[in-house]
Amino acid sequence: MSNKEKLAFKRINYILMLVGIGVLCTGFFIMTLDEQDYGFGFLGITLGPIVVMAGFILEFFAIFYKDKK
Repeated sequence: MSNKEKLAFKRINYILMLVGIGVLCTGFFIMTLDEQDYGFGFLGITLGPIVVMAGFILEFFAIFYKDKK
């Protein structure tokens, strides 16, 4: 059994995880851009959390993704 067969994830999984982390960071950054008090504007309450949720969904997809081979 080679070392590559022992790894839990394939290369595509790690790429998707990195993209998911980027989406998460982007969502949190969007929330900081809100100009309203305590982040109660559109960016802090609507757009930012939607982007963060998309990042978490992408992370779960990256973890459970299996190659068809």
